[in-house]
Amino acid sequence: MGISKDLIFLLLLLIFFSKDVSSATFTFLNKCDFTVWPGILGNSGLDTTGFQLQKGHSRSLEAPPGWSGRFWGRTGCNFDGSGKGSCSTGDCGSGQIECNGSGATPPATLAEFTLGSGSPDYYDVSLVDGFNLPMIIETSGNGGCENTGCGANINTQCPTELQSENGDACRSACEAFGTPEYCCSGAFSSPATCSPSAYSQMFKAACPKSYSYAYDDASSTFTCTDTDYIITFCPFSQRTTSHDTRKGGFGGGSWLVDLAIGESSLVQPCFLLQTTLFLVTITSIMSLGRHFNYRF
Repeated sequence: MGISKDLIFLLLLLIFFSKDVSSATFTFLNKCDFTVWPGILGNSGLDTTGFQLQKGHSRSLEAPPGWSGRFWGRTGCNFDGSGKGSCSTGDCGSGQIECNGSGATPPATLAEFTLGSGSPDYYDVSLVDGFNLPMIIETSGNGGCENTGCGANINTQCPTELQSENGDACRSACEAFGTPEYCCSGAFSSPATCSPSAYSQMFKAACPKSYSYAYDDASSTFTCTDTDYIITFCPFSQRTTSHDTRKGGFGGGSWLVDLAIGESSLVQPCFLLQTTLFLVTITSIMSLGRHFNYRF
């Protein structure tokens, strides 16, 4: 008995769509000089909701099509042998390494994803809940997609009124003051009525590709298809600790951070180089002039 045309058609459709609908791999990389404990809140489908990631280590998780959720880094954690404990920043309140359905306690830098199922993925890095750790998202496998994130250490420029108790994180204005105009709530619950504040503009200036307030969609949400993702904590070489707020912070300078995620040109370093060469040239001319008894 032959195979019906309808069955053949259904099989062809299945093959066609199976090429477009595939899982995505999230790889977490810790370039901090300290241990980070990534936290996870989202749909079921990942094999963990929180884990330890030592300095220089990485771990990969596979997510099914349609998965949606967020990742963040917890710092200053203290867990006992049974996995019970808490963290200084980004704590999920579960009392365990596994977050078990609980989200990050603000302030926390968030990486947010909605994976497509035959449609594009959406992703962003959000500072709407504040900042605790530099973090970027890179795509892997599709060269046409944009990287995003916040590589600058905002803790070094955090206004006093937004600083967390230990100075190891920077709160959002909403968390700090709780008023509708900062939280985009009540009479300010629409894009037309909730505008960026001076505080959210400070976050945006430091990390132009990241969400800085609730309606910051236009310059902060990105899409991609057929790719995997690398989430890197403290993406640029640095020698700070999780509580170090020295000027310069992560990345050794904001121009390097901006350059590495495509947000700046080499204006500052080129200017410094040109200035140095100019001074060296003038010094050499004056030295030669004195040698030949010329007056300047």
